[in-house]
This record gives sequence, structure tokens and C-alpha cells, in this order.
Amino acid sequence: RIHSGFESGSDAVLKKINKGVTQQEEITALYCRLSQDDGREGESNSIVNQKEYLFKYAKEHGFPNPTYYVDDGYTGTNFNRPSFKKMSEDIDKGLVTTVIVKDLSRFGRNYIEVGSYSEIIYPEAGVRFIAIMDNVDTGSLESNEFAAFTNLFNEWYPKSTSKKVKEVKKAKGLAGEHLGAPPYGYLRNPDDNTRWLVDEEAAQVVKRIFTLCMEGRGPMQIARALTEARVLTPTAYKHRQGRRTPNQANADPYYWNTNTVVHILERREYTGCTVNFKTYSNSIWDKKQRETPLEKQAVFYGTHPAIIEQEVFDKVQEIRQQRHRRTATGKS
Repeated sequence: RIHSGFESGSDAVLKKINKGVTQQEEITALYCRLSQDDGREGESNSIVNQKEYLFKYAKEHGFPNPTYYVDDGYTGTNFNRPSFKKMSEDIDKGLVTTVIVKDLSRFGRNYIEVGSYSEIIYPEAGVRFIAIMDNVDTGSLESNEFAAFTNLFNEWYPKSTSKKVKEVKKAKGLAGEHLGAPPYGYLRNPDDNTRWLVDEEAAQVVKRIFTLCMEGRGPMQIARALTEARVLTPTAYKHRQGRRTPNQANADPYYWNTNTVVHILERREYTGCTVNFKTYSNSIWDKKQRETPLEKQAVFYGTHPAIIEQEVFDKVQEIRQQRHRRTATGKS
């Protein structure tokens, strides 16, 4: 989403005058960005290099009060970055007069949004925008007229990289390799990261969940039973083992969420199969993950030891479907 809180150029100047902002107080924003993919390009794009390069340029050209805004490890495909947001807030306050970046790709890789900032938003805010290596300077008549083509190339780069990554991932997925981390109940084989081993302690909890469902308990009742029995949640359990997880541990490590139980009951991997391509997104700009229809998912059987027998798993799915139908018809 494009930031829209800027005033017109003349209003921005008046705001600075009314606030008594002096040249010494005005900020020259030196913006640096590096993502994990960019890091593969070598030392030339490192944050340290960018900071030195921008500071030298600002000093040589007499720009006052150079101030760094650094987003290290953030993609350029969107502007949801903490330091970029802070810089935008300072622009809103009338503190920033100039934004300088090493090149347009450091600023962003979405050519529409980059163009909106450099050609509309910043000029209306009275902010000069400079991309040194691309010869872009909104305060100069000699600014690069081909900046739009540079932006297009910068957008093409992550698309090309994403396509290559997807091709490699697709080849591995179609060969039956695990594409994601092992679910609760399994561990990676230390001798072969592509294989899973049963985590006996967690596997007992998984079996308990399926048994309770077979006995007629619903996900909410199962979650309550596990909470009362003070069983560590999957996230808390992994944290205790020193394993990284995408989610933060709950304040109460024994509080089971109903959705967690549902997720476990629906994981076909517990029957010993690998299921790849369960979700997809439409493009690198689309962060929403959509579910792939079951018939289009790639399933490989017998790839690792089963925790739940196939007959038990199928019976649990049948029980849950019957429960859903009763709920839908209003029957208890």
C-alpha cells in the first residue's frame, strides 16, 4: 500500500518554516536495504558498503544532517519495512528534505510503487529523491529519463529469482522430498535432512489426540483435556528443545488452541506419507497463501514411519465430517 499522508510540496515547505526547522535540523535520509537474496550478490551490496557510499556522497555534495534508515534482511518487493516506515513518519513531520539511496533496487523492486514515490509522493512532500548509481535526482534537470526502465528491470530480477527457486522446489517436490519442516511428532534425521524420524514423546500426544477423537471428543474438548493435563503445546515443546518455530510461544505453554488440535487431526503426514504443494500464491507480490485442491497435491506414500494407521486416520476424518453435518443441520 502506498503511503498517502504527505502534503503538497508548498505545504511541506510552509510547515517547516512554521515549525522553525533550520537547515541544521533538516534530515538527509540515507536509506539502505538488503534482503537475504540480495546478500548473495556479494559484498558490493552489503549494508556497510551502502552506508559508507551514501555518507561520502552526502558530505561531498553538502547535504545536511545525514541520517541512516536501515532495513537489513527485508525484501524489496513491498514497503512493509520498519525503517522505511520510520522514514515516512519523519517525512510526514517535515523533518526530511532529501532521500538518498545507492540505486533504485535498494529502494524497492515494485516498479509501480517506486515510481509513485519518486515521481509523485516525494515531490508533493517537497522531498528530493536521489538514486546515485541510476542517475536519478528529482532536484536536477539532468535526472535519468530512463528510470522507469530501470524500475522494470529491478522488478524483473525478483520475479526471475522466484521462478528459479520455484522450479527447483517443484523438482524436489515431484521427487517426493519433504518441502517443509516436519510437523509436531517428527524430527529431521540428523544424518539426512530430507528424512523424518519419529519424536516419540510428541508422537504419544498425537496418538492421544486421535484416540480422544475416536472416542467421540470434539477438537474443543480435546484441547481442554490437554490443557487440564498440562501437556506442552507444540510450540512450547519445540522451544523447550531449543528448536526454532515460526510462531511465538503462548504466555501459557500448556494452553491448547482448538485450531491446533484440528490442524493435527487433518495432517495426512501422520500416516507416513509426504504431501507436497498444499498451498500456492498467485505471484511474488501476493502474500496470501491459498489451498491447493486435494486432487492437485502431490502425495507419496511410505516415505517415513507412520504415527497413525491409515484406517484410524480415515475413521477420524469420517467422524469429523459427521460432526460437521450434524452441526450444519442443527442436530446435537
